[in-house]
Amino acid sequence: MERNHPAHHLINLLIKHNKSLYKIRPKTLFIGQNSYYLPSCQSTNDEAADLIVQDDPPEGTLVITDRQMAGRGQRGNVWLAEPGQNLTVSLLLRPGFLAPTEQFWLNIALSVGIADALTPLTDGLLRVKWPNDLYIDNQKIGGILLENTIQGQSLAWSIVGMGMNVNQTSFDLPTATSLQNRFPLPEGYNLPGLLSTLCEHIEKRYLQLKAGHRATLKVTYLQRLFRYQESHLYRDVRENYSFMGTIVGIAEGGELLIEVEGQTQKFGFKEIEVIL
Repeated sequence: MERNHPAHHLINLLIKHNKSLYKIRPKTLFIGQNSYYLPSCQSTNDEAADLIVQDDPPEGTLVITDRQMAGRGQRGNVWLAEPGQNLTVSLLLRPGFLAPTEQFWLNIALSVGIADALTPLTDGLLRVKWPNDLYIDNQKIGGILLENTIQGQSLAWSIVGMGMNVNQTSFDLPTATSLQNRFPLPEGYNLPGLLSTLCEHIEKRYLQLKAGHRATLKVTYLQRLFRYQESHLYRDVRENYSFMGTIVGIAEGGELLIEVEGQTQKFGFKEIEVIL
């Protein structure tokens, strides 16, 4: 029996998978209006960095590939994906309105934008695992890697690497999954259509950030935050011990706030691990 998918209005965009990722036509002002397509490359983030030096591309430019051979994830991990089955893209932004100490606000806007795009396709189950992995239940479906260039008192460039498991159905790790695994379509998902949808939602949230609507973004980020207001087991990487805690918020600098035995503790990137 064919599954009754939750987002019928998007189906026409997302079925009939093909590889013409360079032909996307998002309904945006600038994100995705300029793109570079590479059948294969080592890393789209590396290609994007070279592009900045060589060509000074417009904001919103995408670097897209079907096969990324040395993609990077958070904590120095390697991002592996089956060629032609997933989204491996880098987005170039010029967030000069942000100071270096405000980098995590960009993280928030991008994560919320991606979640906006995917929530209708995932029965509302998609969550953002701090700082910027994308999870359905206890399985990872994607992630973001931001690499920022600072100039003076602001961010000159941000290279946003995005990896999304879409049509791939076999994974080496039990903690990985895809849209097609969890919410299958008869002919799989159309990658250009999905990428266009992501561009549209990311641009909306990025412009919201640029306009100063941070409180709204933060509320939405917390609503989508993996394990928010739930008691779970964590490991303090600094002291190498495990503890029960509850995520209660995000600090201004992007640190994770966890309540432990009635006290709120602050944890930075690489200082804490979620035990699944």
